[in-house]
Amino acid sequence: MIESAATSIPETPLTVAAAAIIRDGRLLVVSKQAAPEVFYLPGGKPDPGEDALQALARELGEELGAAPVDPRHLTDIRATAALEGVPMLMTVFTATLDREPVPAAELADLRWTDGRDDTLRLAPAVRDHLLPLLRERGDLV
Repeated sequence: MIESAATSIPETPLTVAAAAIIRDGRLLVVSKQAAPEVFYLPGGKPDPGEDALQALARELGEELGAAPVDPRHLTDIRATAALEGVPMLMTVFTATLDREPVPAAELADLRWTDGRDDTLRLAPAVRDHLLPLLRERGDLV
């Protein structure tokens, strides 16, 4: 009997634009109603025809009622999306907000964190990839 090796077809990654918004040495994270126990960066998937910055501006407006000010590319993170369990490419921008964030109905919670709070469950892309970068840059307290 001849066995053939299973071939794996690379999946197209889920594309996400997200904001690393830091204030007073703490990072803004949000949780969604669909998974209130897991905290992510604010942002989301681009709509057809949108680039990452357009998606970021739309998502921050929808989620936080605020617009990004002076967004700058920080990094691209390849990871597994926490909820979907699929490959993800997250383009992360640093930015400030034009006003105090107000969470939309789709959000369960909004918090500022230095990433050291053991009671806060951060999405792996944030915990394992972004926080070390922000600490290395000296952005977090």
